[in-house]
Amino acid sequence: MSEQRIEVQRTIPVPASVIFSLLCDPDGHVQIDASGMLMSSEGAPVTQVDDTFLVHMDREALNDVPLGKYSVSIRITAFVKDREIAWTIEHPMIDPPMGYVYGYVLEPVEEGTLVTSYYDWSNVHEAHRTRINFPVIPEASLRATLGILARTLNRASTN
Repeated sequence: MSEQRIEVQRTIPVPASVIFSLLCDPDGHVQIDASGMLMSSEGAPVTQVDDTFLVHMDREALNDVPLGKYSVSIRITAFVKDREIAWTIEHPMIDPPMGYVYGYVLEPVEEGTLVTSYYDWSNVHEAHRTRINFPVIPEASLRATLGILARTLNRASTN
């Protein structure tokens, strides 16, 4: 980790392909979000870099910036099937683009899959650094999202 990147890890007793499938589904992100900001999504599952989908957000969950409800486009920036997926947000009113990236790296291990969740704001434009306190999402939220991911997949496997 660095001063501009957070990484958290958790081993989840599920194959990487199952986790990756959930992470490719726009609704999967809403299901596992621990920040409380992701309300709903629109779009097809992603299959490659530059695919996009829409996420409807509610910033009041963080109570940091009075943005209320808004929508952002999620653009996939890394896509290695069953190994890594990452994305950035885009919005026509945000110029220059924010520049931060969220992602997951999946590594098969004996117990299932070691999942690394990361949030990297090292490329955020200076215009945004002066008005937003980074990191926007704290380490605890990334860690909690991994817990929700594990719980979601566990429930799915037992039904």
